Amino acid sequence: MTDATEFQDIPTTTLADLLGRDQVMDIGIRSLWAPVPRIAGPAFTVSCPPGDNLMLHAAIHRAEPGSVIVVESGDLDWALAGGNVCAVARRRGVAAFVADGLIRDLAEVRELGFPVFARGVIPIPGAKKAVRPLNEPVRCGGVRIEAGDVVVADEEGVVAVPAARRAEILQGARAKLAKEAAESLDDWEKAHRARIDALLAERGFEG
Repeated sequence: MTDATEFQDIPTTTLADLLGRDQVMDIGIRSLWAPVPRIAGPAFTVSCPPGDNLMLHAAIHRAEPGSVIVVESGDLDWALAGGNVCAVARRRGVAAFVADGLIRDLAEVRELGFPVFARGVIPIPGAKKAVRPLNEPVRCGGVRIEAGDVVVADEEGVVAVPAARRAEILQGARAKLAKEAAESLDDWEKAHRARIDALLAERGFEG
């Protein structure tokens, strides 16, 4: 089995080219501070109803080191986590949060250097009442995520590699990067011009 950390050097742009739109989270899920390092790890999935953050707080004590905690919430009124939760997650070796929702204490999180990809910040925390199972399939940023899928996130966005395809996608990504590295800009420009001109000619463009 492929180790998820092997994706650390694979840009999300390369993965998106191979996986297509369905595995790329929407533009609302962004790094909350910059410059952010690329993170890659197996998904530890969490579902929180709007206004409640209990299961994310439970997850930080249960996720394995190296995990990316992925949260389904869709809540834009209450924070899922704050500075202390992020600090404990970091201390326990969690690689990052990827949350379809909000956090608070951004200055603390930024100072910690803990990567959080989410929809934004709000200063008021949610409640802690709703119990839901951990590591069930979730939707985050429009993408279905299962526990163990490889989540890769950087300044370009967040991509999920299905666990069943991780070895195939890693091999394809490495081959694509090697090919690109061997091609000069002059070669790329020549091939690009020929392709674009051919597309224009097919569509009757003259100019």
